[in-house]
Amino acid sequence: MANNSFRVSKRGGRAEANHSAPEFSVSVKELQALMELKGSEGAAHIQEVYGDVGGLCAKLRTSPVNGLDGTAEDLQRRREGFGQNHIPPKKPKTFLHLVWEALQDVTLIILEVAAIISLSLSLYNPPDTRRENCGRAAGGVEDEGEAEAGWIEGAAILLSVVCVVLVTAFNDWSKEKQFRGLQSRIEQEQRFSVVRGGQLVLVLVSEILVGDVAQVKYGDLLPADGVLIQGNDLKVDESSLTGESDHVKKTLDKDPMLLSGTHVMEGSGKMLVTAVGVNSQTGIIFTLLGAADQEEDDEEEKEKKEKKKEEKKKERERKKKEKKDKSKKEGKGKKGKDGVAVEMQPLNDDGEKKKPNLPKKEKSVLQGKLTKLAVQIGKAGLFMSGITVVILITLFAVDTFWVQGLPWVSECVPVYIQFFVKFFIIGVTVLVVAVPEGLPLAVTISLAYSVKKMMKDNNLVRHLDACETMGNATAICSDKTGTLTMNRMTVVQAYLGGRHYRKVPEPDLVPARLLDLLLMGIGVNCAYTTKIMAPEKEGGLPRQIGNKTECALLGFSLDLKRDYQAVRNLIPEERLFKVYTFNSVRKSMSTVLKNADGGYQMFSKGASEILLKKCCKILTASGEAKAFKAQDREEVMEQVVEPMASEGLRTICLAYRDFPPADGEPDWDNEADILSALTCVCVVGIEDPVRPEVPDAIRKCQRAGITVRMVTGDNINTARAIALKCGILNPGDDFLCMEGREFNRRIRNELNEIEQERIDKVWPKLRVLARSSPTDKHTLVKGIIDSTVLEQRQVVAVTGDGTNDGPALKKADVGFAMGIAGTDVAKEASDIILTDDNFSSIVKAVMWGRNVYDSISKFLQFQLTVNVVAVIVAFTGACITQDSPLKAVQMLWVNLIMDTLASLALATEPPTEALLLRKPYGRNKPLISRTMMKNILGHGVYQLITIFTLLFAGERLLDIDCGRNAPLHAPPSEHYTIVFNTFVLMQLFNEINARKIHGERNVFDGVFNNPIFCSIVLSTFVIQFVIVQFGGKPFSCVSLSMEQWLWCVFLGFGSLLWGQVVSTIPTSRLKFLKTAGHGTQQEEIPEEELDEMDDLDEIDHAEMELRRGQVLWCRGLNRIQTQIRVVNAFRDTMSPYEGLETPESRSSIHNFMTHPEFRIEDSEPHIPLIDDNVGDDDDAPTKRNSVAPPHSLASPNQNNNALERIHPLHLGAPPHSSSSGPSPCPGSPLHSLETSL
Repeated sequence: MANNSFRVSKRGGRAEANHSAPEFSVSVKELQALMELKGSEGAAHIQEVYGDVGGLCAKLRTSPVNGLDGTAEDLQRRREGFGQNHIPPKKPKTFLHLVWEALQDVTLIILEVAAIISLSLSLYNPPDTRRENCGRAAGGVEDEGEAEAGWIEGAAILLSVVCVVLVTAFNDWSKEKQFRGLQSRIEQEQRFSVVRGGQLVLVLVSEILVGDVAQVKYGDLLPADGVLIQGNDLKVDESSLTGESDHVKKTLDKDPMLLSGTHVMEGSGKMLVTAVGVNSQTGIIFTLLGAADQEEDDEEEKEKKEKKKEEKKKERERKKKEKKDKSKKEGKGKKGKDGVAVEMQPLNDDGEKKKPNLPKKEKSVLQGKLTKLAVQIGKAGLFMSGITVVILITLFAVDTFWVQGLPWVSECVPVYIQFFVKFFIIGVTVLVVAVPEGLPLAVTISLAYSVKKMMKDNNLVRHLDACETMGNATAICSDKTGTLTMNRMTVVQAYLGGRHYRKVPEPDLVPARLLDLLLMGIGVNCAYTTKIMAPEKEGGLPRQIGNKTECALLGFSLDLKRDYQAVRNLIPEERLFKVYTFNSVRKSMSTVLKNADGGYQMFSKGASEILLKKCCKILTASGEAKAFKAQDREEVMEQVVEPMASEGLRTICLAYRDFPPADGEPDWDNEADILSALTCVCVVGIEDPVRPEVPDAIRKCQRAGITVRMVTGDNINTARAIALKCGILNPGDDFLCMEGREFNRRIRNELNEIEQERIDKVWPKLRVLARSSPTDKHTLVKGIIDSTVLEQRQVVAVTGDGTNDGPALKKADVGFAMGIAGTDVAKEASDIILTDDNFSSIVKAVMWGRNVYDSISKFLQFQLTVNVVAVIVAFTGACITQDSPLKAVQMLWVNLIMDTLASLALATEPPTEALLLRKPYGRNKPLISRTMMKNILGHGVYQLITIFTLLFAGERLLDIDCGRNAPLHAPPSEHYTIVFNTFVLMQLFNEINARKIHGERNVFDGVFNNPIFCSIVLSTFVIQFVIVQFGGKPFSCVSLSMEQWLWCVFLGFGSLLWGQVVSTIPTSRLKFLKTAGHGTQQEEIPEEELDEMDDLDEIDHAEMELRRGQVLWCRGLNRIQTQIRVVNAFRDTMSPYEGLETPESRSSIHNFMTHPEFRIEDSEPHIPLIDDNVGDDDDAPTKRNSVAPPHSLASPNQNNNALERIHPLHLGAPPHSSSSGPSPCPGSPLHSLETSL
């Protein structure tokens, strides 16, 4: 693997970076060669060539302590010499390219061909034939000029095709532009801490330059390559580059190399940036990926797919044989294996792990339902258009050759062909109207519009699907700190020197020695990046920067009239001897200082119930230490910690320990021994007030049928108190409130394996899970999603902010990451980022999600009414009168109204609070409810009666000439113009009816809140007026009189009145009504297709329906594909290698390897149980979990929730790791590289 990446990097280096930086005494090439070295090789090279990191800093003209001086000239020189931290994106498709793509639509091509044939035939006029000899239908044109104008219809069809193509191309172009804008917005929000001019500043990721000294901390995604200057317990996940899932410990002497695109999983430190943009390891890989020839890729892909299929066939046959053998052997033993959710996996013959056949996450369920519906309607349309053409041709032949008894004359052939072309055009037009290619357009518009508006509601949507899924959410598992609370922490109570102070004491009440130890402990044992700044506005609250729990402690020292900064100036970060950073196993943080006499002093802070068990002494009121026995500890817990927690306060214990020089050097790696025999300094109670808008938001959720659960790392009493304040629990409720340890005890069997049946007994009543680890969070989410207790599958949303929340965020149907407090890893694993970290923004996301669903249903109700009526009118009219009452050009105009314009009008309805008054639809709800079916059929009946009355009796009722049975090139008639005009006006008024889908009577309610809708309806009416009055021959219209217009408008307005009649009929009485638009359930998917999806983590319903529907050549499939491609392009923006449709994904290093391969290791026993190590006193961990995780995914305090992260998760080894050695993981760029080269 190392060789492989080395070779790759060298090629990239040759391609990109032959230039060097003349002002600096080290070139880009040298730095690249340095970054290609791994581990100890890199450390040795730095030692050999530069002396140490300081020597490298000198060559790059930067200071390891103060960083760059930050002058504009220096920064510009570095940009020119070493490049910018930006990878140029792939160029977007040009408008012409999109036009060309739109022209690939099969049905449009058929229409064009038919129009050209029609044109050429109308221009061809054989001189010696007289039309009368060719039958009644051909002759009878009085005006010779009218016959000459036969070319107009062909030209008009071509023109309308051009319109459709331009509209399609423009839609695609504007969507791509919108998504790119959204992508750049996401990038604009990514900033990183660097030291410039001795000050810590936040700069945009793209502004980081070679020579910068960057501050790296837990949860960061490294934006550039660099070398470690100083580190505390720093561990990095390099699986995105190497495929190795073990966390790599970074130290100055063993492995100082830090690479872009890797995740910091534990600790903190400083790094000297040595390569940015295209010269970094990530950039080199991106450059190579961009340069690889796409065609070769495609061919290789095809070969691979074929090979895979063959392998899978063999695999299936082998499995069937195995099943037969097993069923014979196992008999009774089988239940034990399958009944339990044991996640141990059998090995293949070659020693590889098989993927367990777990339920897959389903995405784009709505798109799947729509595509299935579109394909079904398309098939029906294809059938109808075929029959129309056959009947027209048959009727014509019977009438001409049998009824009139005319012989076949060769001179008449061009005339007959002209008829056949006309019939063919009518057939194609019926098809054009029948296929609802506006459906995907409506989804895309609705989602894109929602995403744009959700930005204003503090929801940054990263995956379009999340928006739609959120509308179906039935459960929300929320963090406490920062989401339900304000995340502005302050110390409000303290237990100092044996006294419990209900408010912060005056400094003169506290003994001087105790105060000094307290100040020293707070100053050095909080991250140096955490600080309290002056308020932005005069009279405002001081600004808290960094971890909020630490900010509370720093604020406490300021309240005691002592300055923590003086301590930090005295002991800079470089002088700290050792730091045990906060993580979910320790649940504490400790910092060791070396004294002048050779001894050591250690300061610790952490969860009070854990740290108090490690204390054997406590400081008294005189400042002296006295013995602290088990009985004293119980007393403090009962009289101090529990009362604080029951008031909703978070309790933190501060302690210290001296290591005298006489005892010699302690064994710093033996943490259990180091973190014992502490002396307690004080216990503080930190208040984090509930956000004022949260109780109301939770009430709305509960009313909307969504269960809110709190999952927190805090003490159970604190959690219960906050849950009561929020309204998650109410006095007298019969709901569960438990700790992680109790939760694990209930859901695991004697073999310590998780059982779904046991989870099913717990989760329905569980409302608060306290002292929980990220593992518990993941287990709970997985348990709820996989549960079959309720008939509806639960749709779960999860909030998270720490690195360890990654797996739970990925597992959930919708993952919300915190924009302010969240780590980069959490953001990358999420679907939506809450830019204000506020729970009430989640409720807005639910409203928007439900609104998307309703918008699509409104559009469907409108579209299907038009479809049914237009197809029946064209079909019946053609069969009875040998001509469609609605001409090809008119049909294309109707198609434009009902597809593009209606989708824009109905898909942009803003959401209302009323959406939260009903229960979630659920994943299996059909798109077309029985009420909607009643509306569609009801309005269809009204429109058909009106049209047929006008068609067959209109000339008598309105006293006009009959337009039926007109010859081939007859001029347009008033009769057919009135039919066309009435038809369009009925659709316009029905568009207003379609705004309501649940049987509401007031269809005008809130109509003026949607200016887009009003303007579209108005402009459609104006265009219709122009078409009728001035459209003439191309639109087959003649101008109508005032009276005729009034009749048309009256009949159109009738649909509004008829709508009231329809809504009066109770749906329950109409037993014959059926629902439509069901999605394909996972159980219904054929085994072959499921096998094909083995290597996917998710089932994409939309893609599947498309594959099934590809047998159709009907119009719109290409359109549907284009729409879904665009949606996928956005959905996968964060996954550059999943398809080359995602140009925007290449534009930032920060998007490199955005989805770390989060997989909980399948062998459960590896995961230590929460709080089990906290036995009575300081016993060693119990045997069951004494297996320490080889690569714990730790989470120090970035999450503002110093006690909320509790246990490590395994990031599993890559699925393809075979016994021969590590191969690149499938998600990694090197894997893509191998496939592309």
